[in-house]
Amino acid sequence: VRPKRKGGVRRWAGRIARILLIVPLVVGLGIVGGAIWVDKELHRADVFTDYPNRPAPGRGTNWLLVGSDSRQGLSEQQQQDLATGGDIGTGRTDTILLIHVAQFGSGNPTTMVSIPRDSLVSIPDHGKDKINSAFALGGASLLIQTVELATGLRMDHYAEIGFGGFAAVVDALGGVTACPTTPINDPLAGIDLPAGCQQLGGRDALGFVRSRDTPRADLDRMVNQRLFVSALLHRAGSPAVWLNPWRWYSVPKAATAALTVDQAVHIYDLALLGWALHGRTTTMTVPIGSFTGSDEGSVVVWDHDAAGKLFDALASDGPVPASPDGQQ
Repeated sequence: VRPKRKGGVRRWAGRIARILLIVPLVVGLGIVGGAIWVDKELHRADVFTDYPNRPAPGRGTNWLLVGSDSRQGLSEQQQQDLATGGDIGTGRTDTILLIHVAQFGSGNPTTMVSIPRDSLVSIPDHGKDKINSAFALGGASLLIQTVELATGLRMDHYAEIGFGGFAAVVDALGGVTACPTTPINDPLAGIDLPAGCQQLGGRDALGFVRSRDTPRADLDRMVNQRLFVSALLHRAGSPAVWLNPWRWYSVPKAATAALTVDQAVHIYDLALLGWALHGRTTTMTVPIGSFTGSDEGSVVVWDHDAAGKLFDALASDGPVPASPDGQQ
């Protein structure tokens, strides 16, 4: 009897060992297969064009992240549910973020810079206008060229998301935590949020990053956008998401449907960006000199000395200067 028991134990041990070898292999193949599927499903666009005097490549990697006001693909009911208004959008940029990922080994944090959408800049072949007009006038290519000429920085990658796609990604993640410091009651954005940390679904999250019904209006809105992007990426990388098998499909599906990226972007580029923003990050707004009126309406004029120092630091992959007093 004893030898049989030993043989049975050995057989069970062998089965367990095989299972322990097979399970990681199956999981690994699933991850690789999923990554290949996501990479193929990404919407890519030819957004980069060469032009005279284009800034030279710098150290590190520069991303231009854009949130457009497009309602394309949304039904009337969805537009009503998301409080986006009744048209398909003017083709302007609701959010412009310049993200600089420091070169590996530099020791510097990732830098996320908000560019006010009402910034008065020179738009190639269109004169002076608000920077968000560049997107309406010439799409992503003209916006990239405008940002490059205004900052002196060459953009390496581009990613864009519309209203509906943003809300869908938040919902696929099961909501994202936001922490408004003051209550926000903004009928135009469709939100009535108390102060303090709370989990937002897609509809409220979209209203939160769009709302200017705060003490500092657009300045607060840009801070909220940066904080929410960071919170969203933390949520996307959390065990609560990736230990939930339902999210394994819903999150990549929503993300690939929502994003438009440049032709050189692959899934590992997005993963590296998410990893970079998951760590030490410096966030700020382009230094502002004044708010004034012009033929284009109320505009933001940069503090060109302070902005120049910021962009020079990013070009050299060095530490960025502190934000001017009162700006974040």
